[in-house]
Amino acid sequence: MEQSVQLPLDTKAIMAILPHRYPFLMVDRITELEPGKTITGIKNVTINEMFFLGHFPGEPVMPGVLILEGMAQTGGILACLSEPALMGKLVYFAGVDKARFRRIVYPGDQMVYKLEMLKQKGRVIKMTGKTYVDDQLVTEAELMASYP
Repeated sequence: MEQSVQLPLDTKAIMAILPHRYPFLMVDRITELEPGKTITGIKNVTINEMFFLGHFPGEPVMPGVLILEGMAQTGGILACLSEPALMGKLVYFAGVDKARFRRIVYPGDQMVYKLEMLKQKGRVIKMTGKTYVDDQLVTEAELMASYP
């Protein structure tokens, strides 16, 4: 079931797994992976992100929903690399529970996503995730995904 993966995964390798593209690819690198168990990904936040034009003018703040999206994309990579039959399939975001936002993310921050697979039942996958900036907890949530 597991496949050997050469770490770190760069953006090119991530785009070979995920269908997301600019401006919606929210993970830049995968630094750690234990298929079926855990994954660590990185997103470098820059002022050049399109969403900063409106969120918020004069006070750029990373939208919380996009932090969750980055966590979900990182979880999608874990799912695909844990179950090779998922490669090339769309894995859909199916739910969020217990989401909490603890700190604001600004341009120049580097977000570190850490996700852990909780369970897979049928075509539904459940993970728990946390996002950190400078070792400070930014966001935590339980995420669910499903696939056709």
